[in-house]
Amino acid sequence: MSGNLTNSIRTENLGRIYKIRSGKKRDPKELVALQDVNLEICQGELFGLLGPNGAGKTTLIKVLTTLLAPSTGRAQVAGYDVLQEPEKVRIRINMVSGGESSGYGLLTVRENLWMFAQFYGIPSKIANQRIKELLEIVGLADRMNSKSSDLSTGLRQKMNIVRGFLTDPEVLFLDEPTLGLDVGASREVRKFVREWVDVDQRRTLMLTTHYMVEADELCDRVAIINRGRVLACDTPANLKHQLQQESIFHLQVSPFNGKISPDKVQALSGVINVTHLPQDGYESVELILADESVLGTVINSLTAADVQIRNLEKCAPTLEDVFVKLVGQSMAEVESSAE
Repeated sequence: MSGNLTNSIRTENLGRIYKIRSGKKRDPKELVALQDVNLEICQGELFGLLGPNGAGKTTLIKVLTTLLAPSTGRAQVAGYDVLQEPEKVRIRINMVSGGESSGYGLLTVRENLWMFAQFYGIPSKIANQRIKELLEIVGLADRMNSKSSDLSTGLRQKMNIVRGFLTDPEVLFLDEPTLGLDVGASREVRKFVREWVDVDQRRTLMLTTHYMVEADELCDRVAIINRGRVLACDTPANLKHQLQQESIFHLQVSPFNGKISPDKVQALSGVINVTHLPQDGYESVELILADESVLGTVINSLTAADVQIRNLEKCAPTLEDVFVKLVGQSMAEVESSAE
């Protein structure tokens, strides 16, 4: 099988099932981590996999990077089958996971990165040049000779990110790369990631995240995944456009009381979805309505129940709204219910 110049990543009915044994039961319990995942990701694309913790994002990455075998279906990366031709896949890819601990604490940042470069057979002169350039880009050049054990969590993550780009892979997998980084560092990493793909259209990058803004800002296309299933896949703009025929409003209201609740608002005709977050002394409520005329019904119901409206604004749809429409809960609510 030769490399495919059109699709860098392709999955067909991909599934992964974990068998979990508990207690003295002979028959293991099955946990479906991925089910019927069908994706085609083109060369030169920065593709996002957006979903809550536990949605199956990391499992999919592990299958595509040959760390896990698929239970059903098949997957190709850089034109090669991950199960039948894993060695051909591995030399063409790299992977970075957010929050991982890699390298040896007694080695310096430069020494750790040089060691990883040798695993891929990169000549020392080229490796050292790339290390210097990449450390400068992520703002870590001044810590080149520091022991990695002396770095903060955020700085270690920057080192890990450099490790991923060091080999200049055909396909790069970033699994929650900004996890543990502060706002400024996250912004720097996102900028570098976008530029890395744009400068060479032979490169492909798959990014997993549960940060809506990160997916919206960075990705050419986004697949929304929950409970192991891909629910939608398109450009961020097209995904949000699907909600434009509906009306989205954000309200700040006095706390709900016994006369009315979010569930009662949800039950009103024309109300598609209600999400709410209790704040200090008020409720933050987001409404997705079939059309603007439904807003009057909602306001009347709240007023009749002695709930005061402190602020009201119409909102442009976001990827969070798309997720809510597909799943019926916000990302935070899904993650909270899974705990």
